[in-house]
Amino acid sequence: MTVYVDNAMIPFRGMRMSHMLADTRDELLHMATLLQTDHKWIQYKGTHKEHFDICERRRLLALEYGAIAISYKQAGRIVYRRRKGL
Repeated sequence: MTVYVDNAMIPFRGMRMSHMLADTRDELLHMATLLQTDHKWIQYKGTHKEHFDICERRRLLALEYGAIAISYKQAGRIVYRRRKGL
């Protein structure tokens, strides 16, 4: 499973949020299920920007489940390559 979580740590309602993205939607949704994250919270569904925003606690769980830690900048590069179809 190739799921990535960045280190954005964006403040939101007392939490610190990161982005979770994956090579495929199935991988992304599978990890969301493992993290008990409702699939309705997916953002930009069906686009090159498809991802979930996850809190720090869920980010740590995703890493335990095998997600790969990346930087915020690396996440941007992944989204850029998707947009370009690379």
